[in-house]
Amino acid sequence: MQSNKKNIVILGSTGSIGTNAVKIALEQNELFNVVGLVARNSIESLAKQARELNCKTVITTDSNKYDELKSFAPDNCEVLKGAQAVRELVLCEDVDLVLCAIIGTGGLLPVIDALQAGKTVALASKEVMVMAGELVIAAAREGGGQLIPVDSEHSAIFQCLEGNKDSELNRIILTSSGGAFRDSTQAEIATASYEDALAHPTWDMGAKVTVDSASMMNKALEVVEAGYLFDLPPEKIDVLIHREAIIHSMVEFVDACVLAQMSEPDMCFPIQYAMLYPKRIANSMKALNLAECGTLSFSKPDRKKFPALDFAYEALRQGGTMPAVMNAANEVAVERFRKGEIAFPQIWAIIDRVMKLHNTETQKDIATVLKADAWARKTALNKELTSNIEHRTSNVERRTSNVE
Repeated sequence: MQSNKKNIVILGSTGSIGTNAVKIALEQNELFNVVGLVARNSIESLAKQARELNCKTVITTDSNKYDELKSFAPDNCEVLKGAQAVRELVLCEDVDLVLCAIIGTGGLLPVIDALQAGKTVALASKEVMVMAGELVIAAAREGGGQLIPVDSEHSAIFQCLEGNKDSELNRIILTSSGGAFRDSTQAEIATASYEDALAHPTWDMGAKVTVDSASMMNKALEVVEAGYLFDLPPEKIDVLIHREAIIHSMVEFVDACVLAQMSEPDMCFPIQYAMLYPKRIANSMKALNLAECGTLSFSKPDRKKFPALDFAYEALRQGGTMPAVMNAANEVAVERFRKGEIAFPQIWAIIDRVMKLHNTETQKDIATVLKADAWARKTALNKELTSNIEHRTSNVERRTSNVE
């Protein structure tokens, strides 16, 4: 008798998204068969997940962790290491769904491989689309694969567009909680610590994503991702601050009607939607009670205090390698901030400077994108780049955006 279970692979299983995906797979074990798990660190947690899920393959992308994983993994589980093993895993014939939740750029090649092989990819790693959105979409089109977004905002847009014609779409509106510094002054932001940036008012996310939320670079990355996912120019993508994080994004149609997707701020909702698509089933998550929510507020983001959105619109306009450069510069800047090398506003300053130094090329192949990514990382690490940048947001040179 053929099983009705969906065979899935989870890339980045020990991170925030991956942990929730594992939780859903365990709760809905009659629907899912997790055949592969991939992580870099958190080896004991990775082995524990493999044991709970009776997973047949587990991979660490850090070859130095292989022996440790081998010692903790279940006896009946194949233990592998390295990026090539991950690429081979997603191409296994029995894999139906690849959930990519790898932070950073490590998910790019496995995602493209899976889409070219006609697999369904539930994508939580926004960096994949930001780096190489044109190539990813081309891989899906050529190979017959399908992309299901996992980010709460893009999942909301995806759900609102179900059953509607592309020609009827006027614009999309991405909502943002505003991050840890939404009520801070520029002076307070200038002296903010790494711990301050991690104090997100609503969402429980990984450290890097939380810092990105504080700088609004997370929303900047989402703007670029949305442009590629939904084939939209920058002028059709807006952003609103929505503190309550109840409406996860909206779609406005040509008749001026707006559809919004709403739920409690719990990432399990978009993760389960992507894992089960196109089905919906009952779950144990908290249902939304609008009477308890009270007022829902909206406001425009302060583009002077948070210049990240300007970078996103410019990167999307230029296309090619510029989004990859923006993303790489941000990753390096965030790490430098974590280490205490730079102040928080210098994250924006570094991104701005690196983008201005870059000569954009077309996304002709992966090698071109990776070359631009490597150049941006090397440039962003240059100490001379920040030697004359003062620790004040007002000193960041910003592009003037025509998008309101």
